Amino acid sequence: MQKSPTPRPSAALDNRQLDLPLFAQPASPATPLTPTATPLAPDGTKLRSIVLGARTLHYRLKRSSRRSIGFAIDGTGLAITAPRWVTLTDIENAIAEKQRWIFAKLAEWQTRVEQRALPRIEWGDGAEVPYLGKPVRVTLGARHLVFDETTRVLALPLPPHADPQQIKDRVLGWLQGEARRIFGERLAVYAERLDVTFRSYALSSATTRWGSCSSEGRIRLNWRLVHFPLSIVDYVVAHELAHLREMNHSPRFWQTVESIFPEFREARKALKQHPPEMVPGV
Repeated sequence: MQKSPTPRPSAALDNRQLDLPLFAQPASPATPLTPTATPLAPDGTKLRSIVLGARTLHYRLKRSSRRSIGFAIDGTGLAITAPRWVTLTDIENAIAEKQRWIFAKLAEWQTRVEQRALPRIEWGDGAEVPYLGKPVRVTLGARHLVFDETTRVLALPLPPHADPQQIKDRVLGWLQGEARRIFGERLAVYAERLDVTFRSYALSSATTRWGSCSSEGRIRLNWRLVHFPLSIVDYVVAHELAHLREMNHSPRFWQTVESIFPEFREARKALKQHPPEMVPGV
């Protein structure tokens, strides 16, 4: 793979964002905007808050060299990426202008979360976790860790009354090991089909994206993909490898994906219904 003389940004498979072009003159907000106390996200990230009429909206703000204000909404809420030179007033005016869209999308995500809320896994003998699209049952008391593909039983070398955290750690460790093996195999298959070379790959634990690829050929894949059928894994692998040809999401990029994975549309649709933060094993 030939390197581009000018470094290009990494491309990632995540939730698409809405780009709002900047105007020469700031738009007047539809409703009064009043800053409130700054709360924190569960991961400790500082959030900004504004009041839109009778509603308070929390959001994450990131500055970048981009030319427009970008809005991204997923299971973690609203994230805004804005140029470094744009004032906070401009950003809040943009939020006010798009508030109907923002609140509608946030409501959609809340409904999606409620409809697909997964039951809490009870980590004990008989626990079940998804692996390549089908459940695997965990049993305790084995002499060695063994997975039987026929019965889909994962036997762990732990006592019958092992601590739940011990069981969880062993199962997730096994799943991540399987993810590393399977992803490596699929990357080799699709890299050969596309006739590209990636420099390295690693597992990711991101909660907002399934994969990423840098212009240097470094690929990261979310280990939770191992929960899904192999066709979903193949789609993400093909997606990231296609970025070695097109570091964007242009029509040419999707043509590249389709050239090695024709069924990408079905897989993409299925994956959009299951954001990373709503998959077991988080």
